[in-house]
Amino acid sequence: MDHNKTQSKTSNSEPEDKRKRFILQIVQPGLAGLMDGTVSSLAPLFAAALATQDSKTAFLVGLATAVGAGISMAFSEALSDDGVISGRGSPWLRGVVEGGMTFLGAIGHALPFLIPHFWTAFIVASVVVAIELIVIAYIRNKYMDTPFLRAAFQIIVGGVIVLTAGILIGKS
Repeated sequence: MDHNKTQSKTSNSEPEDKRKRFILQIVQPGLAGLMDGTVSSLAPLFAAALATQDSKTAFLVGLATAVGAGISMAFSEALSDDGVISGRGSPWLRGVVEGGMTFLGAIGHALPFLIPHFWTAFIVASVVVAIELIVIAYIRNKYMDTPFLRAAFQIIVGGVIVLTAGILIGKS
């Protein structure tokens, strides 16, 4: 009888353990990468875009930022801990996930600058930033149990601060 209780507890907690591992090993590093790639790349990209008002230059700055940030965050996550003590799993898997998502977060609003007409590209890039921030809030809500409005407010405030810094720098 005790064996059945133990077996029942194990089978009930197994899906929860699997979900926690997924969050620790995939969602959390992916979310950190997406947030970093999206937000930290705003200032250099929009500063370069406004300073030059040239789509090609803005795209190249965005591409360089995305590649550099992706590589940096991949190594940072992979070397931050071996996963044994923290229970976060393979450092190389976490590094690849975080680096890849950092790249995606940064390249998303750089791609519109492939549009040759600068102001069209600038407007499209701005819309893409808004979409990225909403996606981040959605992921935080779905996987981190953060209420959507709180998650949206937090990420939008951070994004607006960094974007404003980039705009001010680019206009000076």
